[in-house]
Amino acid sequence: MKKIGLIGGTAPESTIMYYKKLTHELNEMNGGEKLPEISIESVDMYNILNQIGNRNCEEASDYMVERIKYLKNGGAEIISFTSVTMHILLDHIYKKTDIELESIPKAVCEKAVSKGIKKVGLLGTGFTMKENHMKKDFIKEGIEVFVPDEKGQELIDNKIFEELVHGNINESTVKEFVNIIEEMKNKYGIEAIILGCTEIPLIINDDNSPVPVLNATEIHINKLIKMAMD
Repeated sequence: MKKIGLIGGTAPESTIMYYKKLTHELNEMNGGEKLPEISIESVDMYNILNQIGNRNCEEASDYMVERIKYLKNGGAEIISFTSVTMHILLDHIYKKTDIELESIPKAVCEKAVSKGIKKVGLLGTGFTMKENHMKKDFIKEGIEVFVPDEKGQELIDNKIFEELVHGNINESTVKEFVNIIEEMKNKYGIEAIILGCTEIPLIINDDNSPVPVLNATEIHINKLIKMAMD
C-alpha cells in the first residue's frame, strides 16, 4: 500500500473520519492483517480561517506548503486535505510547490459526471458557498451549481462552526438543513446535494435528504483508498 499523508485539524471531527475509514477499509481489503501507514499534519484551523477571511491567502498557503512538505519528506505518496474549505488555497499552493494534492472537488465532480447529474446544490462553509473552489470543476463539465440564499448560507455556516466541528448533533439543526435542501429542490430543480463540508455528513445523508447526496467526504476517502491500493 502507498503511504497516505493528511492535512488534518480542519476540523478535528473530519480528520477522525478520514483516519478511521481509511484504516478500517484498507485493513479489511487486506484480509484484516495489514494496516495502512498514515501521517497527519494537524494544523491550526482558526489561524488558517482567519487568514483566509482577511484575504491573506499568501501567508496561509505558505503555512500549508510547509506542512505538505513535512508529509512528503516523511514518505507520504498520496497527500490530501481533510477539508473542502482548504481548497480555496490550492491555486496559491501550486504556485509554490509541485507536490500534487488529491482534490476533493475533483473527486466529487467525477462522481456527479458518472451519474449524469446536470444540476446540483452545494452546502458548505460560508467560504465554500461563496467562492469558486468547489464549483469550478463542475462548471467546466457543464453542471449548474446552486447555493442557498444569503440567510440559508449564514445559518449553515454558523451551525458548522458552532456545532458540527465540535461533534454536537442537534435534531433542530437537522430539520433546518433538510428544509434548506427542500427549498433548493423546489426553486432550482437540483438533482442532488453536495455535502461540501466534511462535517455535514454527521447530520445529512441519503435517508433524510430530499434529494440524493454527494457526500464529499465519503467520495474522496473512497478515491484515496483506491489510490493507496493501486
